[in-house]
Amino acid sequence: MTDPRQGHAALVQRLDERGLLSPEWRAVWERTPREAYLPEQVWRQDPDRCRPVTAEERAALVAADEPVVTQIDDGAEGGPGVATSSNSMPSMVARMLGLLDVRDGQNVLEIGTATGQVAGLLSGRVGDQLVTSVEIDASLSAQAERYLSAAGHRPRLVVADGAHGWPAGAPYDRVIATCALRHVPYELVEQLRPGGLLVAPRVGDFWCGALVRLVADDDGRASGPFAGTATYMPMRSHRGGPGTTPDTTSPRSRSVVVSPQETITSGFAVYAGARLPGVTLIEGRQDEALRVWVNDGQGSGAIADDDGTVTEFGPRNLWSEVETVWEEWDELQRPAETEFGLTVMGSGEQVWLRAPSALVLPFAG
Repeated sequence: MTDPRQGHAALVQRLDERGLLSPEWRAVWERTPREAYLPEQVWRQDPDRCRPVTAEERAALVAADEPVVTQIDDGAEGGPGVATSSNSMPSMVARMLGLLDVRDGQNVLEIGTATGQVAGLLSGRVGDQLVTSVEIDASLSAQAERYLSAAGHRPRLVVADGAHGWPAGAPYDRVIATCALRHVPYELVEQLRPGGLLVAPRVGDFWCGALVRLVADDDGRASGPFAGTATYMPMRSHRGGPGTTPDTTSPRSRSVVVSPQETITSGFAVYAGARLPGVTLIEGRQDEALRVWVNDGQGSGAIADDDGTVTEFGPRNLWSEVETVWEEWDELQRPAETEFGLTVMGSGEQVWLRAPSALVLPFAG
């Protein structure tokens, strides 16, 4: 069996070779082995559910640049096998910590303790006394505390809904969320010092999510660009509900103007998510061919297939709206997700393209 220390050393070397680790961070990663922050039972995400990992598979998975699922079904027995907590993909963690640009002496807040490894990395970088980590699941927080203590770290661990941050420890110089946010809670911005940074995955209803890197200003706002795609489990209080099933009594079929393949790019996902709020796009396969499902959660939906046909349901011609918004994005020269940005203020969020003044507003129909 692979020696976990050798496996971890090789993993850190690969992260470094990809340019994801500064010298300071490499030293911290080298003394923060992933294995030390994993429970005995872990899972791998399969297409339909999570599959328990065997002892023979474990060492290779832990040393790989893959997420390791550490909890399913919120810890309940006999559930459907849905991943609800994980030790994240190491390259994503390294990328987010690089974006966070932590400096010596800075006060850091983490949202989503999970296994405790990110809290351990942050503690190794700035010191235990400057790290606060919030976790809504008391059992996960207690488990992380055991792992952190065994590794010689004692950051402040708080059991609470991370959507509210932790005001008692504010102001913070840096805030990082290791769970996906449907929107960036303004309370997190309020707890940042002016000039402070917030890095978080912002989940997209429309196909995929993206990282944001926001800088707080003196006026109580935070703004900054999207910084590439990211897939994280949503914060528990930000999980989406099932919504209303589309009304299938009056289906309308036609040929597509925009093929489903054209709609599954990260740049379009950010744009369409702002233009069509509340509309969900999911990619899948039907007999090995691409199929895209669109749903507004209020009774309208559409199914678009690779053969060039689409069937719409409910009061809205939802695929027609998707096509209109796609044509707008095409006319804008198909901007990538990194050309968009986000501003968070007390009144809510604003997505913008290339400059904070160029707002992307909801589609009026």
